Amino acid sequence: MTASGALARGRELIERQAWESAYALLFEEDRERVLEPDDLVRLATAAQMLGREDEATGLWSRAHTEYLARGDRRQAVRCAYWLIVPMLFRGEMALAGGWIARSQRLLEDEPAECAEHGYLSCAIALRAVRENHLPLALERFVDAVRIGSDSVDADLLAQARHGEGRALIRIGESARGAALLDEVMATVISGALSPLVAGAIYCSVLEACQEMYDVRRAQEWTDAMTTWCALQPEGLGFRGQCLVHRAELLQLHGAWSGASDEAKRARDRFLRPPTHRAIGLAYYRIAELYRLRGELMDAEEGYRQASQAGLDPQPGLALLRLAQRQPSVARTAITRALGEARETQRRARLLPAFIEISIATSDVAQARAAADELAALAAKRDAPALRATSAHASGEVMLAEGDARGALVALREAFTIWQRLDAPYDAARARVLIARACRALGDVDGAAMELASAQQTLAELGAGPDLKHAEELSRELGAGSEEDELTPRETEVLRLVATGKTNRAIAASLGISEKTIARHVSNIFMKLGLANRAAATAYAYEHGVLGRSA
Repeated sequence: MTASGALARGRELIERQAWESAYALLFEEDRERVLEPDDLVRLATAAQMLGREDEATGLWSRAHTEYLARGDRRQAVRCAYWLIVPMLFRGEMALAGGWIARSQRLLEDEPAECAEHGYLSCAIALRAVRENHLPLALERFVDAVRIGSDSVDADLLAQARHGEGRALIRIGESARGAALLDEVMATVISGALSPLVAGAIYCSVLEACQEMYDVRRAQEWTDAMTTWCALQPEGLGFRGQCLVHRAELLQLHGAWSGASDEAKRARDRFLRPPTHRAIGLAYYRIAELYRLRGELMDAEEGYRQASQAGLDPQPGLALLRLAQRQPSVARTAITRALGEARETQRRARLLPAFIEISIATSDVAQARAAADELAALAAKRDAPALRATSAHASGEVMLAEGDARGALVALREAFTIWQRLDAPYDAARARVLIARACRALGDVDGAAMELASAQQTLAELGAGPDLKHAEELSRELGAGSEEDELTPRETEVLRLVATGKTNRAIAASLGISEKTIARHVSNIFMKLGLANRAAATAYAYEHGVLGRSA
């Protein structure tokens, strides 16, 4: 293939978004002869889409230099922008500041309304966000929106509006900010933006959903991103992060097997050379699923790998230590992590574990203070998931304080929200605490029914440690009842359950109400320490219940 033919083919592959093939072809061309700056930009874009960040940095820098040599300061500033953004996210503030200063100097003689001034405003705004100067960030993003509109630059306008939306969210104006993100995402889905900008916005919007604890938006935009990623099969950097976000949502909705598969796929994508910084997120998600299932050694290894990848594996690792019956170690770890956390989102993720561990180590006062902080954070945001988390934590603390009635109100609120969000594990955990509150108030039947439902969900999920705790509580309830053995009626109901009959069918057979049957079934589960109807059937066969007369 001639040089001109190879370049034409490389440019065609870029247009088709065949990043791997385009990168390979243009890279070889660059080795044979120095590429023109426009082709260096194409090669840099392909490298970035593939997650080759070091190579992309070198290529953007070269393109910047080549444009300057040709007197094209505007294009040089655009290249500088794609150098500045990754630097800011890596925390290289001084280096990013140097490039911002250079860009300002290069634009001194350019018209104030040119699009490159807008990109520079975005860069300055992003630096202000990193330095927590949110009013300045908002001002510069708004300025970039104006320039983007005037210059009719879709990429600039989308990035500026997206930045404005995220800044508004961080200063507490979540509704306005989220509306801007929705507007930007509609533009992304329309295909009007360059792939590099679209991918960056997708990932950032999903992070914003996490900040807001907005499960509905996270689900909707993750689905959209999955569709987009299907059109970018070689865009490994974005695709891997998409899989991590999907894994989180699948875990929330109780699809733990699917969540594990997605997290492992993300890990495998991030492991491909060059490895991606977000690999720690994949390892952490895998470890969390192992911990929830009770596979503690595998969880330990996952947290270790997440740490090696540069991610602080808290609060998961502290909760693992608690499960391993090392409460003092867990307390030290979670206290350290919370002490270092400054961002609201990070504190909101650490506080529930801190509360659980504080109660386990008999420091109810610390748990109360943490629950109050979590409640204050939840009050500032219109985020159902955060409200549910806060209500759960408050109920947990009230139980520890001996206020069972107050705990019941908070825990019912948490359970209701988790149900609406289709979060079965969190709902089941709330029901276990509701059962404890009912027992403290003397409502043994209510406690048994809540426990039976929770046990069934936990068993279906495979949440071994939580299921074991619920079963222990169920046995405690049974031991405290007036009669440890089944009554004749309960034995009769158990026999019919073991034949596969539903509560309605049993009620019809015995001529009593379905509600009464439900109470009998709950009592049976409670007395025998059983999780579900399958376990009851097995018990009936093992103990010869089927052979007894009705």
